[in-house]
Amino acid sequence: MTPPDWVPPLSPPLAVGLHCWLATAEAGLGHGTGMSLLRPAIPPSVVPLPLMMVTVGGIFLGTLAISRFSLKIGVPAILGVLLFGLLINPSVTLFSQDTILRLQALSLSILLFNAGLETDIRSIRGFLEYGIILAVGGVILSSLLLGVIIWLVASPDAGGIELGFQQMPLAVAMLIAACLGSTDAGATMNVLQSLQKAIPPKLAALVQFESAVNDPTGILFLGLVIGLTSIDGGSSGHTVVLEQLQTFLQKIGSGLLVGVCVSYIGRFSLNRLVRDPSQLLILGISIGLISYGLAELLGGSGFISAYMAGLVLSNLPYSNERITPGALQQTLLPFNTMTEITVFLIFGLSVHPRALLPSVPEGIIVAIAMMLVARPVSILLLQRFSPFDRRESLLVSWCGLRGTVPLALSFVMVEAIPQVRGIDPATVPSLVRNAGGIVFCVVVINLLVQGLTLPRVIRWLRLSEGAPSAP
Repeated sequence: MTPPDWVPPLSPPLAVGLHCWLATAEAGLGHGTGMSLLRPAIPPSVVPLPLMMVTVGGIFLGTLAISRFSLKIGVPAILGVLLFGLLINPSVTLFSQDTILRLQALSLSILLFNAGLETDIRSIRGFLEYGIILAVGGVILSSLLLGVIIWLVASPDAGGIELGFQQMPLAVAMLIAACLGSTDAGATMNVLQSLQKAIPPKLAALVQFESAVNDPTGILFLGLVIGLTSIDGGSSGHTVVLEQLQTFLQKIGSGLLVGVCVSYIGRFSLNRLVRDPSQLLILGISIGLISYGLAELLGGSGFISAYMAGLVLSNLPYSNERITPGALQQTLLPFNTMTEITVFLIFGLSVHPRALLPSVPEGIIVAIAMMLVARPVSILLLQRFSPFDRRESLLVSWCGLRGTVPLALSFVMVEAIPQVRGIDPATVPSLVRNAGGIVFCVVVINLLVQGLTLPRVIRWLRLSEGAPSAP
């Protein structure tokens, strides 16, 4: 089985891991190895169409009720939807791992394109350099710190305290940390929308910019860790690092270039092709998908391309006052909500809740380490590059929300664990189940804790919309 068309070109080690994952899914072996967290998928044709329509409609009505309840108690709506999917707990799911990842890529392309439309380029001029440093250096530093912490508390070789952890090699600890390194654009934008009147605009713009740009770093860092931990006689660590650096630069450069080019296609379409506001939804979806897909086909980052297309498009002049990027943004809002809810719901529906229970203690410890140590320390180490003061940087560190990207990367991670050099084959099944469960638990705990406490942290730091911020 070949990788999906949307999967970007990967370095050889990461490509091997992804091919193994796809082959496992196709052969139906996932349930017995790393994919034991996921329910088995059945073909949609097995379910009668009327029953499927009633079920899907009922589930989406349920997400509306859950979203309303979640907002009332201060929990991010997407977390409520994710937990709702877990509680429904069907014995099977209609979605394979491949389908889940495709839907996640489709939704992120639209979400990031809309995030770019919402960004006034004047609002990021004062911290553009810092935002890029944070998106690259912050991911690497926090991943390294978190990986070492996981290893210290899990490995007797490191003299760790073994807080309920299974013994875990350093390589596996680093793989888990690499999955959790980048903040998630969908989760971040969902939470920021509910805090528009509380969080300072420049800080909101920074957090949104970071979450849109740092996903390629997280993906490539995971590839680097996989490459270094599965080196055979034909490769060297130096070669793997150079390959990943070359891939990283290619993704950034191609993503920026494609995003800018597609934005001018969007401008032409707004000025010349669109004649009625009802056509804006078609245009928005088209530009978002083209910017993401074209960048991936050319070896670039679809995340950066989609965001850049929206950013440039929203800051160009237009001849029609009714057909503008602002109108396009308003048209895309309902579609954004739909795609975001769908992806989190599908992740929840596809996971066995009982399989997560053994990983809850470890997940709590890793989540605490990530939120209170790894993320804040990485922000502190980069403070000298920041135009913001320490209070504002603390708020930025507390906005490091994780979401669908870590969940998607965990699919690749659990199939890379058997490839780790020197690992005992007898420990592989338990390691991959534990690692996948830890990532899922950390995402849930992170959204719950930071989503609930973010308004209080803003008040505690005495930051508000009118507070002074960086120039």
